[in-house]
Parts: sequence; C-alpha cells; structure tokens
Amino acid sequence: MYLRSLALSLLIFIFPLFNLGAQSFFSNTMSLLRSLHWSYNGGLLHLAADNGKVGADPAPILPSLGAAAAWHFTGPFWFEATEDIYFTNYEYNYTYGYPMPCNPENRSAFVMGFVTGFQVKAVFPIPIPIGLNPITTRVYAGLVLDLRLVLQAFGLNHPDDFSGGIETNAKLQTDAIRSYFWGSGRMFYSVIGAGADYPVNENFMIGLDLRMWIPLYRIWTNENIPDIDGWRFGASIRLTPRKKS
Repeated sequence: MYLRSLALSLLIFIFPLFNLGAQSFFSNTMSLLRSLHWSYNGGLLHLAADNGKVGADPAPILPSLGAAAAWHFTGPFWFEATEDIYFTNYEYNYTYGYPMPCNPENRSAFVMGFVTGFQVKAVFPIPIPIGLNPITTRVYAGLVLDLRLVLQAFGLNHPDDFSGGIETNAKLQTDAIRSYFWGSGRMFYSVIGAGADYPVNENFMIGLDLRMWIPLYRIWTNENIPDIDGWRFGASIRLTPRKKS
C-alpha cells in the first residue's frame, strides 16, 4: 500500500514536468520551423563524362527538382539543407568495370538519385537604381551525399535480357551498378555555387542558381577513369516565398 501511494505521488509530481517538457520541445520545434526560409528549384543537371570510349553514350543532361531550407545564424551567413532529385538509365560497361549513363536502348538499371546537401551560404544584397527592387546575391559551399536508388530498368521482358554473364544479363549488371555506387564512399561530393534572386512581388522571389558538384570519392578510390568522370554541373530556376514582416 505504501509503495502504491509513493508511486502515485511520484507520478503526480513528474507528469506536469514531462508535460511541460513536451510542450517546450514542441514549441521550440515549431519556432525553429517558422524561422526557416524555404525555396524550391527546377533545372538541368549535366553528369559529365568522357565520351571518347568505345560503346559509350553521350553524357546526359537531365531534369532535376529540388528544395532547400535555410536558417540565418549570423551576419550574412546562413546554414542551408538541400534536397535534389534526378533519375536516368545506366548500363554497366564490363570492359572498363564501372557504370555509365546510357540511352534507353542500352539500359540495364534505373537510377534515382537523392542529392542531400548541407552547406553554408553568404547573402549580399545589391542596391540598384531607385524604383526597382534590390537584387540579392549568394555564394555557398558544402558537403553532399548522392543516395542512389538502383533498380532494374523498367520494360526489360525479353529472355535475352537476363541470359549469359554480366556482358548481357541486366540483373547482374544492376547488381554491379548498385555495388559500385554504394561502395568505397562514392556517394560523397562537395558542392560550390552562386545565385541571385529578384523580388517579383511581395510574396515571391525568383532566382537563378549555378552549381558544381566535385566527386570527393575520386581522392581515395584511385580509379583508372577519365578525370572529368563524376563531376556534375547544374543550372536551375529558384522560387523563394518571402517572409511576411
């Protein structure tokens, strides 16, 4: 009876504290979310590659979609988290021993990349003639993970697509492509970029971004592949909702 009374007393004492802690956590989380500045982008992504190899398709230029959330921490500096999505077809070039983006007729795997970045950006407003809104410029740099979902390419139904060794077997090629992209830290990149925004009205800014992704994994993998392979270049239009004063 004594223990039951003690437990009940502790519960009555602790529950309000727990409740206050939960409310405080929720309140702090909502405050943080309200302080974030969101933006959305769509553009073109070039997966650079040396096309001089026999049997290689042209290096692709792909559509991409993305979003970013930025948090201001001091002066002109912001911390920004970004997410960009792209997709394309790949084949496994068994002669050279690594995957290459390819045209649909040569596909073995469908790859969707979730490019997750964390970067610091510096923002600088530029005054322009009276009567026009000021342009805001920004530069940024950070680290990126390309987390690639590798699936067998859609529409491969002919028995020949799954016969023989890795030279012709789409399943074996898909497995090899997945193993390559998720091995030796090949998801690690760095990014540098610059952009500018112009307030089109009181609700939105529209901007242009130019970005370059540098394959960090090339530092430690020591692969015998052309120097340009793995580099990426992108241009995108950015839409940023403006905060109400």
